Amino acid sequence: MSTTRPGDLVLLWVVAVAGTWLLARGFYGSLPPVPLLAGVSLLLLAVVEVGLAVVLRGRIERRPGARLLDPIMAARSVALAKASSVAGTVVAGVWTGALVYLLPRRAQLAAAAQDVPGAVVGLVCALLLVVAALGLEHACRTPDDPDPPRPE
Repeated sequence: MSTTRPGDLVLLWVVAVAGTWLLARGFYGSLPPVPLLAGVSLLLLAVVEVGLAVVLRGRIERRPGARLLDPIMAARSVALAKASSVAGTVVAGVWTGALVYLLPRRAQLAAAAQDVPGAVVGLVCALLLVVAALGLEHACRTPDDPDPPRPE
């Protein structure tokens, strides 16, 4: 499994922005309002992934008092990180696309003005998830040289 490439995430983000903008342009009037805390569940996942990254990094580096890391746990954590970075990127693209549609219309449409804060919260939470997921993926990397040479 290779590390997540930023170019892949950017491409996903662009596709999600464009798709959401097109959908909002055609169907915004029939969508329900955006709740202020719509994206907070992503923030909770980001917090979990940051905590997991801290714990796993200590185990991988074999810090004093840290238990050995089960390789399956490391593999599952990397899979979670990769999935979260992709999901967070797509959701960030959706919120960005919504904001691209909403921001120019907030002066004319009261509904657009009311939806902007929820879209901003969702975007910030999605971006935090992407950062946390990339951090977890980085934390799961093995050290280049697990047993450094000792000076004589």
